[in-house]
Amino acid sequence: MKGHFYKPNCKCENGKKCKCGAKWGFLIDVGINPKTGRRKQKFKGGFNTKKEVERAAAQFLAELEAGQYIKEVNITFEDFAYQWLEMYEATGKVKTSTIRIRKHEIMRLLDYFAKLKLKDVSRKIYQDALNDLKTLGFADNTLDGAHRTGRMIFKKALEIELLKKDPTEYAYVPKTQKSVEDLESEEYVIKYLEKEDLAKFLKTANVHGLDQDYVIFILLAYTGIRVGELCALKWQDIDFVHQSINITKTYYNPVNNITKYQLLTPKTKSSKRTVEIDTFVVKELEKHQLFQKRVKMRYQNRYHDKDFVFALIDEKNPGYPLYIKKIENRMTRLLKLANNGLGTEDNKINEELTPHSLRHTHTSLLAEAGVGLQEIMDRLGHKDDATTKNVYWHVTKPKKKEAAHKFSELMKDLR
Repeated sequence: MKGHFYKPNCKCENGKKCKCGAKWGFLIDVGINPKTGRRKQKFKGGFNTKKEVERAAAQFLAELEAGQYIKEVNITFEDFAYQWLEMYEATGKVKTSTIRIRKHEIMRLLDYFAKLKLKDVSRKIYQDALNDLKTLGFADNTLDGAHRTGRMIFKKALEIELLKKDPTEYAYVPKTQKSVEDLESEEYVIKYLEKEDLAKFLKTANVHGLDQDYVIFILLAYTGIRVGELCALKWQDIDFVHQSINITKTYYNPVNNITKYQLLTPKTKSSKRTVEIDTFVVKELEKHQLFQKRVKMRYQNRYHDKDFVFALIDEKNPGYPLYIKKIENRMTRLLKLANNGLGTEDNKINEELTPHSLRHTHTSLLAEAGVGLQEIMDRLGHKDDATTKNVYWHVTKPKKKEAAHKFSELMKDLR
């Protein structure tokens, strides 16, 4: 390797001992520029003595020969974060909704690193940012998301050799440690309808519901599908002969523009599934299909006929898929109607429940019927889900006590 040590900013005359205090530096050949064919050189200065510059040059040469030399660039975290987002999206494996989430998480990190050079974000600076987000009161899920995105950004920078070290390598998300007293005082909040309340709610939907309400909430309660999966359902997804529904897509519309909807792949790989339905649900869907045919005849060529099972019935956008907010509003209306005339808070249905609560309701009723947790997970399209497990354990708790009692009775004669 060609190179030499010198004082590039020395103002003394050649041949005389340097008295101006200039710093030492080294200039070493690092290869050939593939475009021009000319040699490439690496300069580094700022050393006080010749011994210092010699040691630094030796270390640099060792890295170069071992193939470990990385030329860190001066790009800021903000600039690279958005470059990474473009690369991330360009893989074609990421849903639009996920890109939107990553943008929000980048914004959290920009409060701490925006104008810092990527190479200047140290492990301490990164960890301090996570600690500060915790101090500001952000939820654990928010911190987990910001850290997940931060790790991906710095890992990519390391992968394409813009960095020598990953500042997120030993970072952790600070968690609030619950005391024994906290755990003992926690109450499980019911986020689903009991069997009797579900019957009351569905009866209200049947008697007082608007167009499509009854069949919508029957399907959500009897299948446990997500509301986004329901909005994306097409008639081709329903097998009336074998009484099943294929879940292959979900509805996405972040700007709430009825005509700008998107159909995306399911939430996870396990979300793509076939859900069995009973004869009662099949008959309600058949009735709904006849109703929809009459609607299409009314609007004819103005109908946005893309085969959606649940579509808007209005003068402006007939045929466009029902959107999630509309179904949420419909459920809020029905919950209030279901509670009309009930005297005490004890026998009223929780009016803060959402369409997603019917998914938990489905879980609770399956558990009550004796269906195993894994079978429930498969039906819901879950590989693993803490909420589903909590609902399951809550519902099956009395059965566990019953099992203990039966075992005790069995062992009485042996004591």
